Amino acid sequence: MVNVTLGRTGITVNRNGFGALPIQRVSTEEAVKLLRKAYDSGINFFDSAKVYTDSEYKIGLALSDVREKIIISTKTMSTTVEGFWRDLENSLTTLKTDYIDIYQFHNPSFCPKPNDGTGLYEAMLEAKKQGKIRFIGITNHRLSIAEEAVLSGLYDTLQFPFSYLADKKDENLVKLCKEKNIGYICMKALSGGLITRSDVAYAYLSEFENTLPIWGVQRENELDEFISYIENPPIMTAEIKDYIENERKELVGEFCRGCGYCMPCPAGIEINNCARMSLLLRRSPAEGHLSEEGQAKMKKIEDCIECGNCKAHCPYGLDTPNLLKRNYEDYKTFLVKEVSKE
Repeated sequence: MVNVTLGRTGITVNRNGFGALPIQRVSTEEAVKLLRKAYDSGINFFDSAKVYTDSEYKIGLALSDVREKIIISTKTMSTTVEGFWRDLENSLTTLKTDYIDIYQFHNPSFCPKPNDGTGLYEAMLEAKKQGKIRFIGITNHRLSIAEEAVLSGLYDTLQFPFSYLADKKDENLVKLCKEKNIGYICMKALSGGLITRSDVAYAYLSEFENTLPIWGVQRENELDEFISYIENPPIMTAEIKDYIENERKELVGEFCRGCGYCMPCPAGIEINNCARMSLLLRRSPAEGHLSEEGQAKMKKIEDCIECGNCKAHCPYGLDTPNLLKRNYEDYKTFLVKEVSKE
């Protein structure tokens, strides 16, 4: 069994964290089953957020009786002090707990600091003083804000996208966290579903001993994969190195990670899936994407009003409108092939 210590927090957990965003998409019964199986199998870190609809409720329902044996991290997107306290109290209630181990600012557009005029960081300190949170964290998709947070010394943990598709700047951020003794929580370790071999993803991350991946789990067979890594953790091999090199050649560049911060679209386009459709068609079963429902979603790209909202909100600096158009043109070639088979 491989454990990870989250920097100066001293929190030590199994290397497989449970990302609870996807369980909002399954029934309460199925979610409770997954969460309980994860815990019974040795997974003891669970990450959620106020905006993940009923995710926190399901964690509370499944794990409140073993609260002292697990670590819970959750998040607030509020930009006001009033909203901060409202979110925190709501999370405590739905999680059925008196405290949250790591409370995180959820992808803020700036790095909250004392005396910045918002009162947000001061609220974190007060919540900690009251014993409602143990440690202060921040999540982000913007490298500049992540670096600022780490260098500020104000945060105990950072949650940031990290996978074998990362570049040197991202790897340097992981090393900076280790140098500053800041806990590093990896989101998007499977790059929004574009990475199809979790063993390769795990092996790459294991090269950075301070990283804690949180795997988004929705199905039992997915959970079983990560449970198997508890006793038999994948390690870097020559075959995996070659595989990663080939993957990087195919994927690194201008592609949508599916983070969803461009949403909602005023024209009703499901941007976070449509803008990466070319890759989804080649890396997952195509039937669902080519269904009548899938075609209707892609056809919405024709309604783009060129408002630039998605481009302005993309943390990766993508030219999203053009990316959508290119994906749509490629998608139509798949439809032609599908028709020719009939």
